[in-house]
Amino acid sequence: MVSIITAYSDKIWKKSWDPHVKDLDPKEWEKTYLDSIKSTFESFPDKVALAFIGLEITYKELDLYSNQFANMLIETGFKKGDIVGINLPNIPEYAVALIGALKVGCIVSGVSPLSSSIQIQDQLNDLGSKGNKVALVTLDALFETKISEISTKIPQVELIIITNLASFLPKVKRILGKLTKKVPKGKVPFLKEKKVKFFLRHILEKYSANPVDIKVDVDDVAFIQYSGGTTGGMMKGAMITHRNAVADMIITQKWLQWPHGTGIGLSGFPFFHIAGLFFCINMIYMAWTQVLIPNPRDTNNICKNIANYKPTFIANVPSLCQMLMNNPKFSKLDHSSLTQCFSSASPFPIESQQEFENIVGEGKLIEAYGMTETSPLTTSNPRFGKKKLGSIGLPFNNVDLKLINTETGEEVPLGKAGEICVRGPMVMKGYFNKPEETKIAIDADGFMHTGDVAIMDEEGYLRIIDRVKDMIIVSGFKVFSTKLEETLAEHPAVRLVATIGVENPERPGSEIVKAFIQLDPRYKFDGNEKALKNDIINFAQDQCSPYEVPKIIEFMKEIPLTSVGKIDKIVLRKDQE
Repeated sequence: MVSIITAYSDKIWKKSWDPHVKDLDPKEWEKTYLDSIKSTFESFPDKVALAFIGLEITYKELDLYSNQFANMLIETGFKKGDIVGINLPNIPEYAVALIGALKVGCIVSGVSPLSSSIQIQDQLNDLGSKGNKVALVTLDALFETKISEISTKIPQVELIIITNLASFLPKVKRILGKLTKKVPKGKVPFLKEKKVKFFLRHILEKYSANPVDIKVDVDDVAFIQYSGGTTGGMMKGAMITHRNAVADMIITQKWLQWPHGTGIGLSGFPFFHIAGLFFCINMIYMAWTQVLIPNPRDTNNICKNIANYKPTFIANVPSLCQMLMNNPKFSKLDHSSLTQCFSSASPFPIESQQEFENIVGEGKLIEAYGMTETSPLTTSNPRFGKKKLGSIGLPFNNVDLKLINTETGEEVPLGKAGEICVRGPMVMKGYFNKPEETKIAIDADGFMHTGDVAIMDEEGYLRIIDRVKDMIIVSGFKVFSTKLEETLAEHPAVRLVATIGVENPERPGSEIVKAFIQLDPRYKFDGNEKALKNDIINFAQDQCSPYEVPKIIEFMKEIPLTSVGKIDKIVLRKDQE
């Protein structure tokens, strides 16, 4: 048995690395993301950067559009350190706003279109809690249904930028899309307390495309991505600096050995999620073409784009891979151009992985692991060497990793379960406006405590077996039990509630939320369980994101408790087996 000291301090996983992998000189990431992508715009101006529903935008156009967005922010009074929230699906405006905001030294924060209006309000108010200005880029349809109703409750949001799913498309397609109702639209009422601009009509037709000259430093925060962290509960904004983002990007690219300027990527990960953001900024850095997927559930559209563009790289959550396999068109496609398919964010059943590789090609699937707080990737299966199905692979170069006993803090031996703790240049600066939470997550030695429990074998491969806290993974999105239970407890019928994840029978490897509810004896219940369950679900739909809403509700006379009075989820989970 390899000793604990040898295992972690000597990085036994190095022996399993591909021969080309080695620790890099940290000087390689002493540059901002903007510095990193200069060569893309200079060397590949005519290459297609973004492909969207038949529209193709070159890198030259992306550069100029982002300059216009940057000049708009400056003329509207935004400066370095202010924040731009992007509340969009994967459409061209997301990439334009992202780069344009960074050019001004603003911080970008993804705001999920799936969030409820209350959740969006909480995030925007947290972003503006230090007195900085906040701008929000959103769809007209989202503006009408969510933003307009909270407009008076988000005082720090001074500017709202409106676009439409079809704004970048030719005028004829925009009109046809609206007439056939294939493109959702919404009314934009006048808001006297906010500046409202339209992406196409105001920004791309009026503002200068000249470059801006603002000094941005490597330690400046580039992104604030919200996460429940390692403890669940209230969402926290992970501050990712330019150095963090660039380091993880360079380490990943050298691990994968991607060539600049020659690839095509396609991903269903939404850009507001850390995995989608990482995919987007990587594609631009590598000067690859990225095929935008606004609706990852539309597998027919994904298959059509795979047929048209023949991507060399695909990145998806396992549940989307399952959905693709369920579409007969996917197995009939020519996947010979595909070199790698990245999978992360949730477990991928081994049998399903084998089935997937039978379609796309053996050895093409690469499982990786990361989290919002680590920008995100820290481990991956090798590009060329041994891949272990069901494993999250090996720690990256320039990463220190150890597994610890969560009760004692001591390192555990190989083959024993322990919490993953990582240290490296990709670990976040900290949680926005939450220094105490930061101290809990990142210890005095700089190790990020991930909250994920894994086992490392003697070759250095890791396999996740559990979560320290009760996070539920629904199609790659984390549902935090504590926060969800607090919301459900506000329903008048609920006295006690516990939520767990159970396997989604329609998507193996993904979970759905099940809620166990003990009724409040004071609630006047007429015995109609079906009606009450529907009422609780409707209540949850008004307060939560769609993936957080329980799909199964079970009423219990008494929810089991531990000896100290805590809800015993071990018993609840065991009863589901």
